Amino acid sequence: MSQNERALQLTTELIDFIADSPVSYWVVSHLAKRLEADGYRRLDLQHADLERGGNYYLTRNGSSLLAFRLPKQQPNGLMVCAAHSDSPLFKLKTHYAVKACDRYLKLDTEVYGGGIYSSWFDRPLSIAGRVIVRENDTLKTVPVKLDEDLCVIPNTCIHFNREINSGYKYNPVVDTLPLLSGWTDQPILEQRIADAVSVPKEALVSSDLYVYNRMRGTVFGTDKAFFAAPRIDDQQCAFAAFKAFLESEESSSVPVLAVFDNEEVGSSTKQGAASDLLRDTLDAIANVYDVSLSSLLPASLMLSADNAHAMHPNHPELSDALNAPHMNGGVVVKHNANQRYTTDAVSEALFLEICARANVPVQHYANRSDLPGGSTLGSIASARVSMNAVDIGLAQLAMHSAYETAGTSDTAFLIDACKAFYASSIQCDTDGVYRLI
Repeated sequence: MSQNERALQLTTELIDFIADSPVSYWVVSHLAKRLEADGYRRLDLQHADLERGGNYYLTRNGSSLLAFRLPKQQPNGLMVCAAHSDSPLFKLKTHYAVKACDRYLKLDTEVYGGGIYSSWFDRPLSIAGRVIVRENDTLKTVPVKLDEDLCVIPNTCIHFNREINSGYKYNPVVDTLPLLSGWTDQPILEQRIADAVSVPKEALVSSDLYVYNRMRGTVFGTDKAFFAAPRIDDQQCAFAAFKAFLESEESSSVPVLAVFDNEEVGSSTKQGAASDLLRDTLDAIANVYDVSLSSLLPASLMLSADNAHAMHPNHPELSDALNAPHMNGGVVVKHNANQRYTTDAVSEALFLEICARANVPVQHYANRSDLPGGSTLGSIASARVSMNAVDIGLAQLAMHSAYETAGTSDTAFLIDACKAFYASSIQCDTDGVYRLI
């Protein structure tokens, strides 16, 4: 298979993964099923019975996941690749039914994350998330996905809003409420949800439900160089890191995959990168070898994998002229003087060496100095588990749009970089001398 054929095949797999994973609960559900099929044992850290040579995974809240393999010999350190499962969406409020004009049923929502409101208009949308179901005397969590074109957020026509193309400011209380149906006082959405999870409507206790974009991803360009899809940020990185984790060769370090929820809202949740999830898991791993976690951290490295801004073809002036990546140019290393990204000289050098050995092209990203950018989970997670960490990603356009654009070659580049990362081990001494093995 040629490099281009492999890139297009992986892009098709990624588009399928995104289509099947409308919200974080479904991202984690699909990853967990694949891990189970590959012989990974699900565990609860409070009752962990870890053994050398074992393959394990755990989830928290149904929306974050950690997986790891334990070598039989005492490891040098930990090789952690972290991505996130969430994307900007609209969340349904508890009482969602809004009667409009005595004719319509709208959904009352609030914004999750920093989305581009205008990109959500006039697209086929639906509902996904999770419900809590009462079964006898128990409460059970069930992911739910209504796989049909169910609602739309309609624009006002230009005749009613002459400023729509002149910088109109959308109000999420008014402008972004989805139209579900003609008016009815019947619980039609609850019934659809109950039918989807095969329970009586009366068994539904509570829910976390989101409006998601149902448009399927597509490859485009005369050279098939690009693809567009919902939720590329950050499912492209989660997908690539996961495939690399499963396919990587063993090393003398512990390979760890971490997919956290709630990065888009700051990570400060029980299932986010700011929680105790990663540290507790790594502590349990260290205990298997009767060593302290702190003794493993100097020879450990974390990749914080979250996409980067490509130079925009219509607005190149918004990028730093010397530090602007482009789509299909390879893995991006992200830098920020104020530590919005966790990359420093040590972590950058280690990652560059890994990519050089794998023949993976590398690009660099820094914000234009007068345009502050976003942040990632890297600095948050590495502050709680003190190891070297580098922020990386893939170049894309329209980040946080309902439909984003990226390069068809880049997923393969990230998979190859992460496979080389997981197959590597680090040695270091007290003088700050590092060696990759």
